[in-house]
Amino acid sequence: MNETVVPAMALIEAGYGVVLATPNGKKPHIDEVSDSAQHFGGDEQAYQRSRTFFARHSSMNELRSLRSVIEEGLENYAGVFLPGGQAPVVDLMQDAELGEILRYFHALKKPTAFLCHGPIASLAAVPNARQFRAALIIRDMVKASEMAKGWQYAGYRMTVFSASEEKSVEENILRGKLYFTMPDALQMAGGDVSTNPVDFEPYVVEDRELITGQNPRSDHPLAAKLIAALDRATSAG
Repeated sequence: MNETVVPAMALIEAGYGVVLATPNGKKPHIDEVSDSAQHFGGDEQAYQRSRTFFARHSSMNELRSLRSVIEEGLENYAGVFLPGGQAPVVDLMQDAELGEILRYFHALKKPTAFLCHGPIASLAAVPNARQFRAALIIRDMVKASEMAKGWQYAGYRMTVFSASEEKSVEENILRGKLYFTMPDALQMAGGDVSTNPVDFEPYVVEDRELITGQNPRSDHPLAAKLIAALDRATSAG
């Protein structure tokens, strides 16, 4: 909830329009665990404002498909942002249309931001993203390394939900495990990955057009850096 809504609300307050797009054009499902005031610093009013925003604001309800956004023209957009949740580890990181979008934004150096599990979706830009993910799952690291060649963000400094944070969630909330560790996957592809040694404390890394936040508590600082980057880009343009 907060990973999606906090940046979206901040962008709108800063004067930007927000278009919510998904692979199939349907509204995304909010993880029930995140639907809590706990993810808003215990601020019940902020939590309720966010719930209302997600339920009622036009930007969260006039959904587009990724394909329709591409066909309309990516030149109409100043930047791109992806929140987290475990879903990006499954669908978005191997979505060909997202890969097309990311390659476009990378080529033009337009602000591109990912939060929490979101940075794993940057691997959609790999030409062989589906095969890369499949190799990770079977732990064929030689093939994974081969499939990762050509990744646009190789050499970029970045962060992502850490292995220790993931372990805590897997053991205490999800009662299940991901097929692979996200920091390892990004490093395998050539990312320069760092994480805050203190779990669940805010941490944001900015390198060129790429902005990444480590965990849910990085929502506000990531939004601030994204807005600053958009302001610089739009004023320069």
